[in-house]
Amino acid sequence: MTGDTEEQEVSLVSDQARGNIILVGMMGTGKSTVGMLVAETLGYEFVDLDHMIVEHEGRSIPKIFTNSGEEYFRKVESAMLKRALLNEGNVISTGGGSVLAHENTSLMLTSGLVVALTASAEEIISRVGADANRPLLAGNAEERVKRLLEQRKDAYLFAHCTVDTSGLSAAQVSQHILMHYRG
Repeated sequence: MTGDTEEQEVSLVSDQARGNIILVGMMGTGKSTVGMLVAETLGYEFVDLDHMIVEHEGRSIPKIFTNSGEEYFRKVESAMLKRALLNEGNVISTGGGSVLAHENTSLMLTSGLVVALTASAEEIISRVGADANRPLLAGNAEERVKRLLEQRKDAYLFAHCTVDTSGLSAAQVSQHILMHYRG
């Protein structure tokens, strides 16, 4: 009987190994840092959606927002997400707003394990409050983080699982994700 259990566990892992791990959540919740650790542990490719966008556009995200607007950015973001999800065996760090389009969330759910990373407003502000590359935080970062958290409070509920990263190291968050992924 033990052999059957081990065989089932191996089958479960190998079935999931064909998919991706997609990290969603507000900026500053640790998607990139944790994503790199998870990818390294699994031997997967790490894909940072924001970096894909910058590479594709040949300009920074703040410049895209300033010169072309958020609506344009969201269209490019959706196109890059589709491209990233064409392959399997990736750990994908999405932008915080990538979940705003229903077509994106549907695609994520069918392309792998979706993990929502959360953190308290205070934790997010301490991590990214002074980052000039965050156009949605321009001005009063504390006020904007709290407003975004309120606006998006239900946006990440579609995920298969949620990990609160507040007070946890990247390694601890990575272990939580791997535990969910491996079943």
